[in-house]
Amino acid sequence: MQYTKLGNSDLTVSRICMGCMGFGDAKSGQHSWTLDEAASREIIKKGLELGVNFFDTAIGYQGGTSEQFVGRALRDFAKRDEVVVATKFLPRTNEEIEAGITGQMHIERMVDKSLENLGMDHIDLYIYHMWDYRTPVYDILDGLNLVIKAGKVRYTGISNCFAWQLAKTNALAEKEGFARFISVQGHYNLLFREEEREMAPFCAEENIAMTPYSALAGGRLSKHPGETSKRLLEDSYAKSKYDATAQQDGVIISRVAQLAEKRGVTMTEIALAWLLTKVTAPVVGATKLHHMEGAAKAVELALSEEETAYLEEPYVPHKLVGVMAQNTAVSSAASHVWPVGGRKI
Repeated sequence: MQYTKLGNSDLTVSRICMGCMGFGDAKSGQHSWTLDEAASREIIKKGLELGVNFFDTAIGYQGGTSEQFVGRALRDFAKRDEVVVATKFLPRTNEEIEAGITGQMHIERMVDKSLENLGMDHIDLYIYHMWDYRTPVYDILDGLNLVIKAGKVRYTGISNCFAWQLAKTNALAEKEGFARFISVQGHYNLLFREEEREMAPFCAEENIAMTPYSALAGGRLSKHPGETSKRLLEDSYAKSKYDATAQQDGVIISRVAQLAEKRGVTMTEIALAWLLTKVTAPVVGATKLHHMEGAAKAVELALSEEETAYLEEPYVPHKLVGVMAQNTAVSSAASHVWPVGGRKI
């Protein structure tokens, strides 16, 4: 395993981050294909044995049970200072807004619940999971700064945002003396490369770590045509992101398969080796032990310029999907009243 610094922080992380969305009670959340605790523990333990020290979960994954499974496993299998734990918080709910719960109060509640779920006294990287258009960004930054000062969080990151949002937020943080976001977790893989337009060059300029999710496109980049899995069959959210472009994406998937056969490696290794040349640490989900083994091997695989060009050449622009497609609609509607520090701009 190789390691690197996470953006402008002193956190040393493995080049592979274990994505833990696939862990949790299948009856407690959005996904029916998640692993129970026993199976989750096996994969977490295997990841640690392979040198993975970076784990990403969220309070919204399976009703908080992902955090609980991850926390218990890490407490049993690793020393706290040997792992970097990231989790994410959700926007304020309608009920909170109606009750007058501020962004600062909401973040304190979210942090405390995540710490309870994890069974830990601090979170290494606390991530703003998706943009909250109904809460002033000043309140979000102030709330995050307060939990950092309280010792509950070390650093903060953001997920599912536009480059302009990250730039404006970090500029406001610098102006107000708040902690800046050190990482961004967006949707980025060989099948979806829209982050290369603005986010990737901005992060390179500012030394903001990119830790993209959906590194294998929900398993599509790790399977030959015709292969399937419980997740491919039941993950309706991934279907909504990839089914519409399956034909054009299939050309790229075929090239990944051809190159994997030529190099005598797995498709997982090829797809991740490509992504590792672009980002700090991709978030790689695993529901089987060999998934983690393939991810770890990818760190050691170097692609030639010709192989990289072969993989990239068929790509065509994609429409935004998932959370970012929703953000586009909301951003357009709210652009004239985007709240910063309680002010309209």
